[in-house]
Amino acid sequence: MKKIITLLLCCFALLAQAQQTVPADTLARQDSLAVDSLAVDSLIMPEVLDSLEVLEDTLIPIAPIVPFYQLWNDSNLTDIEMRALDWSLSWLDTTFCEAVHDTTTLPDSIYKARLQELPCIIELPYNERVRAFIIRYVKRSPKQVARMMRMGEYYFPMFEEYLYLYNLPDELKYLPVIESALNPMARSHAGAAGLWQFMPATAKLYGLEVNSLVDERMDPLRSTEAACRFLKSMYTIYQDWTLVIAAYNCGSGNVNKAIRRAGGKRDFWDIYPYLPRETRNYVPIFIAANYAMNYGDEHGICKAPIEKIMLTDTIRTAQRMHLEQVSATLNITMDELRRLNPQYSRDILPGGSMYTLCLPADKVGDYIDMEQTILAYKADSLINNRRAEIDQAKLTTVTGAYRVNGVTYYTIKNGDTLGGIAKKFHCTVKQLKQWNGLTSDNIRAGKKLKICK
Repeated sequence: MKKIITLLLCCFALLAQAQQTVPADTLARQDSLAVDSLAVDSLIMPEVLDSLEVLEDTLIPIAPIVPFYQLWNDSNLTDIEMRALDWSLSWLDTTFCEAVHDTTTLPDSIYKARLQELPCIIELPYNERVRAFIIRYVKRSPKQVARMMRMGEYYFPMFEEYLYLYNLPDELKYLPVIESALNPMARSHAGAAGLWQFMPATAKLYGLEVNSLVDERMDPLRSTEAACRFLKSMYTIYQDWTLVIAAYNCGSGNVNKAIRRAGGKRDFWDIYPYLPRETRNYVPIFIAANYAMNYGDEHGICKAPIEKIMLTDTIRTAQRMHLEQVSATLNITMDELRRLNPQYSRDILPGGSMYTLCLPADKVGDYIDMEQTILAYKADSLINNRRAEIDQAKLTTVTGAYRVNGVTYYTIKNGDTLGGIAKKFHCTVKQLKQWNGLTSDNIRAGKKLKICK
């Protein structure tokens, strides 16, 4: 048994209220490689990827744009341009914590000096756009910042451990602040999920299991390690952290095109006019998040109170089980078990390989003593009679398919036929044609098929 004290649970009361769909906040498409897309994108759905290839160049202007510092201040940020920050804050409940200082009276020199004082590897420049997002955090949303400051006490040590392990800058721990507002159960319309907002294909590329039973994007530990691997691979390509952060948002394909359109320049502020609009905001928001999380107290923002304190521990098991079996036998509510184990989307541990079950620390001994009783509880109705459903879900991991909003998407491989794919997913060729609007049996490798079952 590997013991992991997971100090994430003071926010669970909050998360129970936060299970709603997050607005998408980028218009850039997924690139052909899954690694190119961690972006939250209302247009990134498999059935419209072909159309986006045609529209792509209209999303990134070829002609230079007037420099941002001539256009931007806090009063003229449009709704679209503030959307990335707004939705991240919308996940949070408010508290009784309130800012007591008027942050608009602070001179620019103070903001600039404070950013320069942070012990950061990543450059954190100060300009009008960064100022606009700092004000947005500390003046307009002090209660939400208070919540994130408190939640950060539980998540940041874990982030820091993995960032250190992969030799990455410590300040990258603030990416989940703007991606998910530190909500491990956050989901986007596009199918991105978890603290780090992985798309399914990217998650699988970095070793996370994603199917209709298990979604390890929701697992804070596993998703954090995958995010660190992704960030390290991007830095190997760009050797510049602001470009890595931009690629995290819009995909490396869009960053590469922006570099070409900027004449080969490889600095974020040089390629800035050629990036998608939301990505132009993304780095300034990241800088503002660094400021807010480090200097919130300087603006009278106190940490939100702890709602619930609980120590947890984990069990590694290859047994197939339903969370209801654990709930009934160990007297733990299903709501509590679901919050502790958000990666099990249908309350089932598939078994067959090792999976992690997170429990209140004082229940781990009871689980060990009563495991056979737990596995026997309503085994037929909860597990044994659902083997076909469980096996179908595990098939998505084997085939490389993934599910978004109840639909399975499969990427056609060389040598695939409609008959073979239909057999693999236990459907008919006729159904495949209906679901995908196909008029013939001809298919092409690299295209995606929908399996609507």
